[in-house]
Amino acid sequence: MNWTILNGVNKLHDEMKEWMGHLHQCPELALMETKTANFIAEKLKSWGYDVVEGIGKTGIVASMTVGKGNKTIGLRADFDALPIQEVNDLPYKSKIEGVSHLCGHDGHSTMLLGAAKYLAETKNFNGTVRLIFQPGEETMEGSPAMIADGLFERFPVDAVYGMHNMPGLPFGKFHFCENEMMAAVDNWEIELTGKGSHGSMPELSIDPVVCGSSLVMALQTIVSRNVSPWQNSVVSVGAFIAGNAGNVVPQTALLRLSIRNMEPKLREMVLNKIRSITKSQAEAFGCKYEIREGIPGAVLLNTPENTQWAASVARNTFGDDQVVYPAHPYMGSEDFAFMLQKKNGTYCMLGNGDSFMVHHPQYVFNQDILPIGAAYWAALTEEYLK
Repeated sequence: MNWTILNGVNKLHDEMKEWMGHLHQCPELALMETKTANFIAEKLKSWGYDVVEGIGKTGIVASMTVGKGNKTIGLRADFDALPIQEVNDLPYKSKIEGVSHLCGHDGHSTMLLGAAKYLAETKNFNGTVRLIFQPGEETMEGSPAMIADGLFERFPVDAVYGMHNMPGLPFGKFHFCENEMMAAVDNWEIELTGKGSHGSMPELSIDPVVCGSSLVMALQTIVSRNVSPWQNSVVSVGAFIAGNAGNVVPQTALLRLSIRNMEPKLREMVLNKIRSITKSQAEAFGCKYEIREGIPGAVLLNTPENTQWAASVARNTFGDDQVVYPAHPYMGSEDFAFMLQKKNGTYCMLGNGDSFMVHHPQYVFNQDILPIGAAYWAALTEEYLK
């Protein structure tokens, strides 16, 4: 175990909790994180980093070079929040109505800030470390935006690394998986347009609620009757928005879908089934329909060599019993996948312990993993740039 790093980062634990508390109380949605970005940038500047802001709208890259080494490592954390009302009684509970950090991105950025301060104070490396603070992960827009803004051309790295907390996994344990780690996500909207009417005269209406209800059920047959049990796919309808009065048949209904796949051919089949089922259901009920397809997702592929190396660094830093490798992949999605299309690297999970799942209104990021995540980032940097 690397007690030098562990003890050094642990000294920053109270400070990290303060940073996270501030970020948690002031959450901002995707690509609107101006105050969050300013808070992070000011910390990094005060520690001597070369900070460039406004990459991909609100993204930040902070660089520090020590010695004459010619190697460069990239470490990435996200910082956007979710449009969910927090239902927790925390001393640092969100102050913004309907917006909260219920995926732990405040914790992710805090861990990278902790590593940033430790590395700036100790300077026990020879080369360049680049800290990538990314906006807009929840909408899958932040990573592509930073890449389109010249992220890796302006700030070259040899490899890039990411990490996410995961409820349900043992507290403080790292989980690594080669190749397919997370699924591609497609976020779609389906708008059904019928004919509104008074609730007492449904015969004069074309009811988009009935059509939408039938469509929700029909969509569930895509996976259950078209996908092999040996393959992975998810079609979830997370929102069904129609009307606001019990005595009115609404004119429209809106369905919001989250579609997850690991394989390109399977993804193509699933998406085509959604298109064809929507068309047939809408026609059967006499509704018009519009499908609005979101930004196409990407499967997160961890480079085997970088995954093996990162797992080895974690073992040497925290002990063999704190690393699970190989771990199983997840059907969740991450726009860090787009960075891994450009650069080698790996993305791991850090156990949050027994807590509500991310995106649950009572989810709580376990602040005791803050120094663990920060120590991982510091260890990767010192090992690669030794």
